Order: sequence, then C-alpha cells, then structure tokens
Amino acid sequence: MMRPLATPVTTEQNDPRYREIDRLPTAEIAWMMNAADSTVPAAVARAVPEISAAIDGIVARMRDGGRLLYVGAGTSGRLAVLDASECPPTFGTDPGTVRGIIAGGTPALTRSVEGAEDDAEAGAAAMREQGAGPLDSVVGLSASGRAPYVVAAVAQARRMGALTVGLSCNTGVPLSEAADHAIEVIVGPEVVAGSTRLKAGTAQKLVLNMISTISMIKCGRTFGNYMVEVSASNTKLLARAARIVADITGADITVARDALEDAGHQVKTAVVMVQRGMDADGARLLLAAYDDRLDLALGVRHS
Repeated sequence: MMRPLATPVTTEQNDPRYREIDRLPTAEIAWMMNAADSTVPAAVARAVPEISAAIDGIVARMRDGGRLLYVGAGTSGRLAVLDASECPPTFGTDPGTVRGIIAGGTPALTRSVEGAEDDAEAGAAAMREQGAGPLDSVVGLSASGRAPYVVAAVAQARRMGALTVGLSCNTGVPLSEAADHAIEVIVGPEVVAGSTRLKAGTAQKLVLNMISTISMIKCGRTFGNYMVEVSASNTKLLARAARIVADITGADITVARDALEDAGHQVKTAVVMVQRGMDADGARLLLAAYDDRLDLALGVRHS
C-alpha cells in the first residue's frame, strides 16, 4: 500500500481562504477563482530566465533536425499532447517533430488510467521507444514534480544524451534534479485543494506556449509575427492565408488569393511569387535554396 507523503508539496496544500467555498454564491466563487488565476502570469514571469535558457537549448537542437518531446501524466500529459498537436497546423511541422507522450497512452487522454503516473519503468521505456538522443529535447511536465513516470522518463532521456527540461510547480523536487534545466513555476495551493488542473495547469500551458512558439519563431517558422506555415485547410484559414500574403507583399487581396491558389495554398511560396515575380516552381526552388526560410529568400534579414 502506498503511504501519503509526510510533507505535501505546495500544490497539494489546503488554502484556508477557500475552505467554505461550497457555501458561497456562484458569482463570489467565480471572483475568487478569477483572482487566484490572475496570479499565475506573475509566477511564470519569475521563471522567464530559466524558460529562456531551456528554449535556447531546444532551438539549437531543432535547427540540427532534432525533435521536441513532451512527456507528462494526467493533466500535465494532456496539456503536453495538446500543445504538440497544435504545432503541425500552426507551424507546418512534421507530426513527429513535436510529440506529446502521456502516461497510460491514448486512453489516458479522456479518462484516468490508474497507476500510470507511478510506473517509473514505463516512463523510461517510453524514452527508449522514442529513441531519444543527442539531437532531441525532452520536456517533462509534472505539477508536483514527483510523478515517477515523468521523472524516470527525463532521467532516461538524459542518459541517452537528450537535452532535458523539468517543468513543475514546486521547488526542490525530483523532476528538477533529474533535468538539465529546471523550470519551477510556484503558483501555491489551489482553490480546490490538490486540483492541479487549475492554477498549475494554467501555468504549464503558458510555459508550453512559450516553449513551442518561441522555438518555432527561432527556427524560422514565422515571418515577423505572421503564421506563414499555416495549413490552409478550411475557409477561415484560407482567408487568413490570403491576408498574410497581402500584408507581407502589399498586394491587393485578389492578387494574393490568386497567388495562393497557384501556390497550392502554401503561404511562403505565394509570397515569393508575388514579391519576386516568379511562378510557383521558381518560388519553391528559391525557398529550397535558403532552407525554406522566407526571410532569407526575400533578403530582408539574416539568420
């Protein structure tokens, strides 16, 4: 039988301010939750130096063809899979470039898989199955910083030569000790004691937003703040893609739409076509010569 920890980490502690929330009017509970949530960005801000250092390490490896692997359990694992799944449509990455791995596998995305987060061997095995190596970066997520599955996965990935990052919401935890880079975002006790899908979950999502977005920016998958790798797969995204082409080139929206159509809905190709007066094949060749970097193909800045 597992025994409870003698000293609970802060994310598991009970905040006396919320002990009688079940007796309060709905609006008052909502205001209390909103006030609690408003403290999360400041907690993330205090960890920006550590976040930035981790991202620089990730980018260095991704530029050489490495992968970004997230690994987590429970809420943290679901957030990992969510952030990874958004990278292909947003930044045009191959589905294998950014991957989310959750303890318990696919079933754990929609229901609790009992004991999965306590299976350290499964965490280590997941990294072996992924073939984590020196070009890869592995980000382990655990609100408590103690989930055996996640700690073991990060420790195994480090032994295999990967860059490792531990993202938790407590200090001095095993996950921080296991990783090359420790990111500790201290959000304190939750409104509902121990429910780390609340502030801790919000903090982890904010940090994941930074890791994936900044990494993609640094790898040339945006042009300024334009989403030039967007997968224009529906009416809304086609309209967005046309606006991006028009904004970057200064062309009329009709010209932008026509170029986008000829480019097979590839934004960067359409931009080069309009800007350089090329056909789609010529634009693709030019982009290929510059490692698919739109900024370099247009000669507007140097990397």
